[in-house]
Amino acid sequence: MYLVLLAWGYVVVMMSIAEALSPQGTVLGAFFTLLLYGVGPMALAVYLMGTPLRRKARRRQEAATAPGSDAPDGRTEPPAVAQEPRISPVREEP
Repeated sequence: MYLVLLAWGYVVVMMSIAEALSPQGTVLGAFFTLLLYGVGPMALAVYLMGTPLRRKARRRQEAATAPGSDAPDGRTEPPAVAQEPRISPVREEP
């Protein structure tokens, strides 16, 4: 895709040069040709092509900063050592 952007940039630069050197053209017209046919659409294309990468980076960053992201139960503290229960559980009759 970057090859397409490079080729489009070349075409737009050639259009701008032709506009600037033409007897009916102006340098201001060449500038706006370069801006509106080249920089604007290419910036939009690069932004849209980078969307999946930005989304991945944002998810990775959210996962890294989420509290308790490593523990399956969501706790941030390590589990305590298992101890014997001091009070025996009481079973209720149904």
